[in-house]
Amino acid sequence: MTDYHIRIRELPATDKPRERLRASGAAALADAELLAILLRVGVEGVNAIQLAQQLLVGFGGWSGLQRAGFEELAQRRGMGEAKTAQLKAALEIGRRLLLASGEERFQIRSPTDAAQLMQIEMSHLDQEQLRAICLDTKNRVQKIQTVYVGSLNASMVRIGEVFKEAIRLNSASIIVVHNHPSGDPTPSPEDIVVTRQMIEAGRLLDIDVLDHLVIGNGRFVSMRERGLAFIKP
Repeated sequence: MTDYHIRIRELPATDKPRERLRASGAAALADAELLAILLRVGVEGVNAIQLAQQLLVGFGGWSGLQRAGFEELAQRRGMGEAKTAQLKAALEIGRRLLLASGEERFQIRSPTDAAQLMQIEMSHLDQEQLRAICLDTKNRVQKIQTVYVGSLNASMVRIGEVFKEAIRLNSASIIVVHNHPSGDPTPSPEDIVVTRQMIEAGRLLDIDVLDHLVIGNGRFVSMRERGLAFIKP
């Protein structure tokens, strides 16, 4: 029995993703339809919508596609470098929308908010990175700055660099975030020492260090919540 492969151009106009988007708006489309528009075409035996469904299921949704490496995606059947670049660019645009300027800036109200902003990108980094989230007086994100790449060591991290961008932006506070490539977010003694140094420096600069998050694989630790280096609430 011969399988019949339905191409998107053979679908009724009401079922084609682009036509549906034009008629009903992007919010009316399913995830696979939105992704299919980015992919444009499928591969032999699989149309763009089916390819999109396979990718979403195989990688665990949008967050999984965000975490996936460029080469890993590019090597998937039906992808390649051009489609992977388009997808990665679109996902990055979505992430940056969270940091939109003005009144639409992403507001952090809890450690979970900060973790959700950073976890997708940082939980799968091969090296430790230390980043500072600069916040205004309403805890809205002004900028996220990568401060340091490498093992977090009190003798190597220049504390002044942590606040450099916050000073330039006249930030009211910062949240420090770093990852553990091992996947275990348990803060090390060195993490606690560095955090104490940052808190003291922040007091001198009149920039509050609200928290230090340690990102692991699917988990995070708020050092403020744990009472590590911070005075426990």
